[in-house]
Amino acid sequence: MSRSAAQARLAAFLPHAGAAYTQHRNEDRGQGQHHAVSRLSAAVRRRLISEAEIAELVLGMHGYAPAAKFIAELYWRTYWKGWLEQHPSVWHDWRAECARLTEQGLPEGYAAAVEGRTGIDAFDAWARELFETGYLHNWARMQFASIWIFTLGLPWALGAAFTFRHLVDADPASNTLSWRWVAGLHTPGEVYLANAERIQVQTGGRFRAQGLTKTADVPRETSVPDLCRIREPAVPDLQAPSLLLLTPEDLSLETEVRLQGLDVRRVVACRRHCSGAADIAAVADGLQRATGHWGVAARWVDDVDAAVAVAQEDGVAQIVTGYAPVGQVADSLAAHREAIPIAEHRRAWDEQAWPYCRKGYFALAQHIPALLGTAALAPLPA
Repeated sequence: MSRSAAQARLAAFLPHAGAAYTQHRNEDRGQGQHHAVSRLSAAVRRRLISEAEIAELVLGMHGYAPAAKFIAELYWRTYWKGWLEQHPSVWHDWRAECARLTEQGLPEGYAAAVEGRTGIDAFDAWARELFETGYLHNWARMQFASIWIFTLGLPWALGAAFTFRHLVDADPASNTLSWRWVAGLHTPGEVYLANAERIQVQTGGRFRAQGLTKTADVPRETSVPDLCRIREPAVPDLQAPSLLLLTPEDLSLETEVRLQGLDVRRVVACRRHCSGAADIAAVADGLQRATGHWGVAARWVDDVDAAVAVAQEDGVAQIVTGYAPVGQVADSLAAHREAIPIAEHRRAWDEQAWPYCRKGYFALAQHIPALLGTAALAPLPA
């Protein structure tokens, strides 16, 4: 996975991002046949290519009205991240619940679900596709989660952990909150209930999912997530000697205008921030581009402790990294902020949109045209 590969995929998809996407985006034609969607999620998750870059090219070809549905879907990822930034307890509670459920013993039916042996043809095929390819069509993800929760009666937290473990585009916010939304926990009174007839139509008749429940037993929560202020990171000092830390949260920092002139002395990446081969390949591509842009050496280290040690050896004044939203990377950085100043660059796209992500998605959606009008859409040229 590389930035150039993501750009090539975007270029190939651009003609289909307007009316064709609006009409066919929810059609799941099977493994290897997901041509109606961009399949850019793994690259966007790591910001090998940015939302702003995608939006600029899509709007340039189609204009806003024909591409409104694609742009809206692009902002869903922004919404999930912005919402979790303001409700971080959901992330920590989910991880604690997964640990608790695992410790007490996995429930009956769990093994059959993750191995695709439930007897529900659509669900079993999606479980195998996820395991074999690391990808599921977004519409299929909703059906999968709904069947897991309401028909199989399994804990949503374990389902979210299963997809988070296998999805190549696994994102702490999108994954966790999408499962909560399906379960009826994100928006009180609203659940997503999978329907056999709809599955048959949207999959071109490939599946006849038998035995799906027609009622939703919404899981109970022990507490309502608290609303928090969006965390304000330390801003990079462009003149201070810096160690640039690349993480899977943002791997194209060299395109950001606000980081031009940053005094980078070395670029590093942590192996423990990489959860699989896709992360490793993407970070390696990011290291290569960053070293070429800033003209400095690159180095892999084991973890943030080792990155701090390199920074201290080099005598730099700060570690600079892309903003780490709520998730594993943010957790790993939090324990080291007293050892050395850690400055984070947050993109304008996020800064402008996240304040509208406190409640439901449509509180953000009504501001999308205005946000697009003020966003700095174009990155620096390659």
